[in-house]
Amino acid sequence: MKRKLMTRVTAFGVVTALAAVTLTGCRFGFASDPDDPNEVEKEIPIDTSVDTFEYDSALDGTSITLLNSKAEIQVALEKMAAEFEDKSGVHVEVMPVTDGDSPYTKVVSMYNSGNAPTLSILDTTDVIALAKEKAEDLTDEEWTLEAEGYLTEVDGKVYSFPLCIEGRGLIYNKAVIDEALGEEFDPDSITTQGEFVELLDRLVEGGIAKPVSLAKEDWSLGAHHLQYIYETNEGTSEGAQEVIESIKDGKMDLDSYDRLSDFLDMFDVLRKYNVAKGDPLGADYDEMAIDLVDGKTAIWFNGNWAWPNLEEAGAETEDEYGFLPYFMNDDPKDFANQKIQGSPSKQIMLDGQLATEDQKEAAKEFLNWIVFSEIGQQMLVKTCSIIPPFQNNPYEPNDPLSRDIYEKVHEDKAFNASAIVPNDHWAVLGAAMQKYLAQRSDREELTESIQEYWDEQE
Repeated sequence: MKRKLMTRVTAFGVVTALAAVTLTGCRFGFASDPDDPNEVEKEIPIDTSVDTFEYDSALDGTSITLLNSKAEIQVALEKMAAEFEDKSGVHVEVMPVTDGDSPYTKVVSMYNSGNAPTLSILDTTDVIALAKEKAEDLTDEEWTLEAEGYLTEVDGKVYSFPLCIEGRGLIYNKAVIDEALGEEFDPDSITTQGEFVELLDRLVEGGIAKPVSLAKEDWSLGAHHLQYIYETNEGTSEGAQEVIESIKDGKMDLDSYDRLSDFLDMFDVLRKYNVAKGDPLGADYDEMAIDLVDGKTAIWFNGNWAWPNLEEAGAETEDEYGFLPYFMNDDPKDFANQKIQGSPSKQIMLDGQLATEDQKEAAKEFLNWIVFSEIGQQMLVKTCSIIPPFQNNPYEPNDPLSRDIYEKVHEDKAFNASAIVPNDHWAVLGAAMQKYLAQRSDREELTESIQEYWDEQE
């Protein structure tokens, strides 16, 4: 596997108002009630017969807490914690962040009350903002060697544990496309924006009047879509930051920035073929999953976190769903047309301020157990349905979206870029993108909104 360069983040005056670029995990809804009492829960069995991990008996009886901001794995984490306690004697209490609350605000309030969690699952930028003051230095932990390419550094030190890889792009339903085309669809045959348009036209001819689903939510438009103008500068976090600093400093003319015009060309394509084109701001997110599964559409721009929605709508793990890149132009050699975006979206921070030494050691053992124990490796992938960032983990994700990203990462068909932006970026510029989506503004006005936003940043 060809690994990407380590994401090196220098504390360039990062303040508490920053938030992670992809905002993955900000919408984990369901098409129907996930607590349906008649639903039969599907659970992949875990083999616990082999366990060569060495537990520290001196930690038996220690209790630690884990603040979880990744709501869709709450139950899975509780199962992991129970298994770990059974083996180690260490109790891990998994505390969910209340729906709608900011994980950063929650953890800060807990610190202020003197009741900080031992471990916190946070967005990358939250860790960066807190690291030097609150976090334990994890630079010398053995698992860092297994996460090459997916570590985040602050001033040359590692303060967080990369929990998972998440990616996004154009989700396709292969069976629907096959039927509309009257032949087997080869995703690798689409290498440019023009070829993607040709595919959409053929789908229309094949009976899918509007083959694309386009979410109206500001977080989707302002983060998952718009952030491509930073990420695709060169496909690295460093490159994304260079663009941001150039815009802030007034050194970049957005009117002549190729990646902005490329992005808008692609967004215009999606807007033209949008199933909700007549009322784009009235689109329903949950219905998009149903439309993709039922064949009313064939393409849905989203990330692998959307699998619960698709599964709830009737998709099976054996079905063929995957990702196409966000085609930026007609150059087949452009990496943006060859790869999807995939990066470590959630980090675990260990408290270095209030935790006792026993709690720190117990927390470190839990993290090592996730990476090095046969049981932890299985549960990370099979129970939590997570794409592991650790190269020693031999298990592959079960759902087709995560499986596709897993394969793309291993085949160097994913680029690892995460920008650092203020936490109101997705809301402010998401609103500007909503106006553009509804054709209530033009490119000039949207460009002005982007520049004005960055002009206001310090």
